[in-house]
Amino acid sequence: MQLHNRARRSIRMGSAVLAASLVAAATGVASTAAASTPTVSISVASLIPGSTKAAVAEFNAQVKEFEKSNPGIKVSSVQYQWTGPTFAAKLAAGTLPTVFTVPFTDGRSLGENGQLANLTTYAKALPYWNKFNPAVIAEGIDAKHQVIAIPTAAYAQALSYNRQLFQQAGLNPNDPPKTWAQLESDAKQISQKTGMAGYAEMGASDNTAGWILTTLDYALGGRMEQGIGTKARATLANPQAVQALNMLHNMRWNDNSMGSDFNYGWSTINQAFAAGQVGMFISGSDVYTNMVQSYNINPKIYGLAPIPLANNKNAGVLGGGTLAAVSPRASAAQIAAAMKWINFYYMEPLINKTQAIRNARTLVASKQPVGVPALPIFNEAQYKLANSWIKKYINVPLKQMQPFLNGVFKQRLIPEPEASTQYVYGTLDPVVQSVFTDQAANPASLLRAANPTAQSGIQAGK
Repeated sequence: MQLHNRARRSIRMGSAVLAASLVAAATGVASTAAASTPTVSISVASLIPGSTKAAVAEFNAQVKEFEKSNPGIKVSSVQYQWTGPTFAAKLAAGTLPTVFTVPFTDGRSLGENGQLANLTTYAKALPYWNKFNPAVIAEGIDAKHQVIAIPTAAYAQALSYNRQLFQQAGLNPNDPPKTWAQLESDAKQISQKTGMAGYAEMGASDNTAGWILTTLDYALGGRMEQGIGTKARATLANPQAVQALNMLHNMRWNDNSMGSDFNYGWSTINQAFAAGQVGMFISGSDVYTNMVQSYNINPKIYGLAPIPLANNKNAGVLGGGTLAAVSPRASAAQIAAAMKWINFYYMEPLINKTQAIRNARTLVASKQPVGVPALPIFNEAQYKLANSWIKKYINVPLKQMQPFLNGVFKQRLIPEPEASTQYVYGTLDPVVQSVFTDQAANPASLLRAANPTAQSGIQAGK
């Protein structure tokens, strides 16, 4: 689904050999000798608005380090947070930074529409190109086999839960719910015992409500569409989607376990959780990073578990991730510089021991999280190796995330709907809102009414 800055990895700079190959590929210049003054200027997406001073200072320090090592490049940073409506507006207006990020769902369609720069030459010059997880790098390759984006992070949907509220409600914080019935029961108990929302869900009309409903649908064994491309068939009214909405309706109106805010977006639900106002919610497995950077969460309250899956052969966990892309307006020299930044900022800690350790040490000094659970960008061997390099610097409460770490790799991971993903999510947003705000709402009828809209969007390639 959306990026929402779901994966931010701070990194360090790449090798001189790589730098030379990238510049040569873009400009035909064989030398990368430092210039006395900047010759190429690029803008790059930085942190989301509201990030802590420490996080901003750490990012700015990396920009300075990059510029020092690349004196021919001048970098300006731009606050950035991906949401469907704002991204579309900035894309149309041409106001996106040179380097920006998009969710897996958007990469290929944007590339095929000519809205992302072609990075093929530069990407295949990367020394770690052959180490990418094939399923992950595929998200950055379009139908013409062009590399149009570089994956920087992948995630599986997970259940974040407040261990402190679990204890206050008389529940075992080491035993999060393993079934949807247990989740409903725990949510009700938390709400009754603590007065807080036992379970909250994103309901904002920025495609997040549809994203989370699709997550529940997958976990119960349903699918929102069948097929791919403009010939795909919308299946919004599938039985599992109806079941998911009926469950939410029951928690909202009968159990009163969902609190009073039904318009949460990605950032605002993270903020509410960090403030101790939410017992459980579903989002990507890496949201802890944002809670540290933006909301100073108390690590003691945080727990992470896998999403409950129905006893259904089709049930699985929705997975997604983040791609770094370059504006199609960029010149050849800017694309080369942008690829250096992508390598420096996003990739190096995952493949270079010296840089990984240096990065982790810097993050710890800035009180930034190291070791947040994520799915591997590279092959399993490289993933385990990279984690071993930074083991001593990991500062996130891994023991409290152990339920997730123990369970997620045993679960079936399912990609997000491929055809017109964000459009389908946006079509589902008002359905979820109706269930949250209208006690008489009929989930099956709402989904049936929304299906033709989703289908028209798919056929139009929206």
